[in-house]
Amino acid sequence: MWERIYRMLVKEFIQVLRDSRMKALIFVMPVIQLIMFGYAVTTDVDHIRTALCDLDKSPQSMALIERFTGSGYFSLVESTDRPGRLGELLDRSQATLAIQINPGFADDLRAGRQAVIQTIVDGTDSNTGTVAMDYSLRITQAFSREVGAPVALAGLAQPGLAPIDLRTRAWFNPDLKSRYFNVPGVIAVILLLTSLLLTSMAVVREREIGTMEQLMVTPILPLELILGKTLPFALICLADVLAVTAVGVLWFHIPIYGSLWLLLAGAILYLMSTIGVGLFISTISHTQQQALMSSFFFYLPAVLLSGFMFPISNMPRAAQWLTYLNPLRYFLVIIRGIFLKGSGLEALWPQFAALAILGIALLSISSTRFQKRMA
Repeated sequence: MWERIYRMLVKEFIQVLRDSRMKALIFVMPVIQLIMFGYAVTTDVDHIRTALCDLDKSPQSMALIERFTGSGYFSLVESTDRPGRLGELLDRSQATLAIQINPGFADDLRAGRQAVIQTIVDGTDSNTGTVAMDYSLRITQAFSREVGAPVALAGLAQPGLAPIDLRTRAWFNPDLKSRYFNVPGVIAVILLLTSLLLTSMAVVREREIGTMEQLMVTPILPLELILGKTLPFALICLADVLAVTAVGVLWFHIPIYGSLWLLLAGAILYLMSTIGVGLFISTISHTQQQALMSSFFFYLPAVLLSGFMFPISNMPRAAQWLTYLNPLRYFLVIIRGIFLKGSGLEALWPQFAALAILGIALLSISSTRFQKRMA
């Protein structure tokens, strides 16, 4: 039995690795995708296009403006003396944030009166608008505390409130960099796509080119054929795990505080599920085109219902229940916990257990259907 499985493994590796384009798709493309998505998939907001109308032109107003431009979050695109110009820039999407400082700003500060400035935010992109409001509020409050006068942002802070010294601390990601959160997720998504396509296309390719009948007349058993078909891709995907993890750590400087061996164990359980799905797709497809379309039919909902882009808690109740059947949901918790928190098995065992149950169930269903198709 093991001799026949070994021969199948050799055959699959030769068939996959003899094609230089296939080798590039397997080993190079995941790295390129990680680099591209690692930079593109981010919720960090900086260099916000800012328009300014300073009607006071005092040292105090200039000091406040320098706080904005020197923070790194805001980029001044235009300074004008006409308040109406701010509306024009917002209407044309040439600015995201507009700041207006009215005459008498410095006089109010010196007299101990409440000095008011106005910020107008383009709310078309709600995430960017919310972050811009938060940045401007924090900068203004810090400036207010330093000058010793209650400066309020119109519409953002209630006048007359006593100052509160709120001190916050972020654990696991002190700088709150979204890349630290997104890059491990991108690794899981790339692994899903690679394993799904490789497994679903391999078996269909044998059937499409007519070599499946040749395999069926050999002494090899259906179980041996399944193992011979899936194990090579599992090993290739594990190599991809190491490659993209190295890129994440060395290129993007993502910290990995947990055990690499625990990450590999979680990846193996994760691959059991994704390969099971790919094997099932191969049993319902007659051509490689059908297998490709079926793979993406599973891939896109799996990504959307995993918590990778949208919090699961914000989804409708029916969608939340559906996520329990998604292996990507559990692996995202595992890989982010190992990377950022240094979590061990005592914290991640529910996700490991869920992946094990899903993997065994999917492989059992797919293998049974595969054997029936061969009978």
